[in-house]
Amino acid sequence: MKPNMDLADKNTKEDRKEKQQQHNEDEKRLIEKKKKLGGLKTMPFILANETCDRVAVTGFHANMITYLTQKLNMPLVQASNTLTNFSGTASLTPLIGALIADSFAGRFWTILVSSLIYELGLVSITISAVLPSLHPPPCPTQLNCKKASSFQLWVLYISLLLTSLGTGGIRPCVVTFAADQIDMGKSSLASRKWNFFNWYYFCMGMATLIALTVVVYIQDNVGWGWGLGIPTIAMALSIIAFILGSHLYKKLKPGGSPLVRLAQVTVAAVKKRKEKLPEDATLLYQNREMDAHISVHGRLLHTDQFKWFDKAAIVREAEAEGSTPPNLWRLATVHRVEELKAIIRMLPIWAASILIVTSSSHIGSFTILQARSMDRRLSSSFQIPPASLSIFSNLTMLTGLILYERFFVPFARRFTGNPSGITCLQRMGIGFVVNILATMVSSFVEMKRKAVAARHGLLDNPKAIIPISVFWLVPQYCIHGIAEVFMNVGHLEFLYDQSPESMRSTAAALYWIAIAIGNYIGTLLVTLVHKYTGEKRNWLPNRNLNRGRLEYYYWLVSGIQMVNLVYYLICAWLYTYKPLEEVCENVEEEDKGSCNAREPELPRKESG
Repeated sequence: MKPNMDLADKNTKEDRKEKQQQHNEDEKRLIEKKKKLGGLKTMPFILANETCDRVAVTGFHANMITYLTQKLNMPLVQASNTLTNFSGTASLTPLIGALIADSFAGRFWTILVSSLIYELGLVSITISAVLPSLHPPPCPTQLNCKKASSFQLWVLYISLLLTSLGTGGIRPCVVTFAADQIDMGKSSLASRKWNFFNWYYFCMGMATLIALTVVVYIQDNVGWGWGLGIPTIAMALSIIAFILGSHLYKKLKPGGSPLVRLAQVTVAAVKKRKEKLPEDATLLYQNREMDAHISVHGRLLHTDQFKWFDKAAIVREAEAEGSTPPNLWRLATVHRVEELKAIIRMLPIWAASILIVTSSSHIGSFTILQARSMDRRLSSSFQIPPASLSIFSNLTMLTGLILYERFFVPFARRFTGNPSGITCLQRMGIGFVVNILATMVSSFVEMKRKAVAARHGLLDNPKAIIPISVFWLVPQYCIHGIAEVFMNVGHLEFLYDQSPESMRSTAAALYWIAIAIGNYIGTLLVTLVHKYTGEKRNWLPNRNLNRGRLEYYYWLVSGIQMVNLVYYLICAWLYTYKPLEEVCENVEEEDKGSCNAREPELPRKESG
């Protein structure tokens, strides 16, 4: 019996050894497979998706006011309010989409499902434009027109609601999902000669340019069937491009609700508010295994800022003796505490970007009114549409991004040693200054326009064409384009780079929320200026801009921006970059040595 038992034990040991070897090989294959995911090979699919998506979104919204007033015979005020309401909704839904992506759905599935919802909205409004039963009869004279019926309006509202909901999942996730495919660590950036956010924004700009020219022209001159059909087709192509690359994508697992984690840290700190912090920060609670799924690219290291929150990581005797996982409402890891600190540090910088949007909000209103009163002729038979002047801002931005990447970054790198040339906070600071310059130029141009009108006795004729070329407005558009190169791209990069890894979609949503709040503040500012600057010499009159004081409004906005710039510089000077214990992946063989040898990044202050 004994030899048989020894033989059985031997077989059992060999089976265990074989199973262990098989497990190790499977694990090795899985690691190798993960290393092959992501990288530059995914960029054609993601950027094709984003380009088609941007053509669809811009082509759909750019001329929607014309569709509502001329195709659906909607009164101007009702049409304007409809677009404002749904635009506001579309600017707030990204926060919901980001929370869904970061909490449980993941970015890939959030983008895919949201794109399908958006496509459904485009299909429904395109069908309503084609089928006569879904819109009122044509009214070329725009007098005594038959209004859209309740059913026709409901089709419109449902279509706009679907696009707003779809936007909520697309906007915050696409840029972060694309950045996830690339190693965004400092060691990788040092060996890379291009900036992802520059090229991402360049693709967006190219798509916007196509939409503002080709799609808008088709809507005005061919018809709304094709005018809305092309954005619908573009959105369908974006979904197909995104799905085709699905087997190549690196899909990070969602780390659970970020808001719950932030709440847990706050509650734990409140419960331990009377506890004394240890002098040695290494005694605070850390758990690599628990934080593994929310720190794939490295754990956040302890900082001395906002030390009150460190109390959430104090380990009591009862908690130290327990072998079960801790109650996260009573005890948080250092990484989770630092997640909360990172968000708190970002908010003042984020808040400064809101007034940049406010200062630029007049581009779509007052500048167009100025353009209508100026000489827009390029030839005897062709005039530049006032709304098309934004093309100059777009072209400047596209050219500026190329020049920034090819010339400015290598030049600045010689002096700073920074792989990106300058930090994202310095880049944003330059954007703030350039934007102030753009607003000041706007004021001088308005003074010139009114001086010409006065010289020709046209101040009291609001419909007169003043003999001054519309190209006087081009410099301010171009300067706004330069400001975008620095401010908008720098802002996107800052939100991605400095947000906790598991909250990047939520941080990207802040970018769109800043735009929404900035536009709302712009509306409030215009309302207050119009209300309190009197009736006789109102700065922003309802009818005759020639008798207004638009240049005063521009100087007011410039002053507000200067105060905002001082606030930003103070915030940037005091800002501490998040300290990260970086984990390298997807790095070329020759770079691995330097990557592994890299010391944990120490917190540092930014000089702005």
